[in-house]
Amino acid sequence: MPVVSVCPLLSAIIPTQNAERHLVPVLAALVPAVTSGLLKDVVLADSGSSDDTAAIADEAGCVFLNSASDEGVRLRQGAMQARGQWLMFLSSRSLLSEGWAREVASFIETAERRGQGDRMAATFRLSVDGYGFGPRMNEAMAAARLALLGIPGPGQGLVISRRFYERLGGHQPGVRAHRRLVWRVGRRSLHALRARILLPEA
Repeated sequence: MPVVSVCPLLSAIIPTQNAERHLVPVLAALVPAVTSGLLKDVVLADSGSSDDTAAIADEAGCVFLNSASDEGVRLRQGAMQARGQWLMFLSSRSLLSEGWAREVASFIETAERRGQGDRMAATFRLSVDGYGFGPRMNEAMAAARLALLGIPGPGQGLVISRRFYERLGGHQPGVRAHRRLVWRVGRRSLHALRARILLPEA
């Protein structure tokens, strides 16, 4: 049974470009956070999709933002458009596991209660869809990179307060904008949640 959240509201920002293939299950996984009162809105920052991405966004009640091709610019514009006090950046292929909303709500509530909302962020653990050695190796490498360097991949998502995001300068234009933001967050400020994100095998 969903638990009504009393923590500050969350917005999800997803950069898209011809994302219809993966977008429906990604958005469906966000529904529990909507029904629990945690997730306020979902912003799709699009770079000129020619498929049914816009139609899916409209059907799901998302904010659809026609933006630049530069992903850093799109993510920053998406954050500006979002209404939540906390921001969750996901890729258009990031499928959140069951129970993620409860854990994110707990993280946010704890950070706010301890007065650390302006200096703590969180990411999800990675699962890669598929069987065999390749997906398991990718998972192990992602876990090691996160543990040793504090660097999650773009597909692993980032949960960060708007205050912290703005203090860090947000996403900047240029390549690898998400990774450069995570570097500025810093390993000591990044918490690894138990909840997982499932990504399709590359």
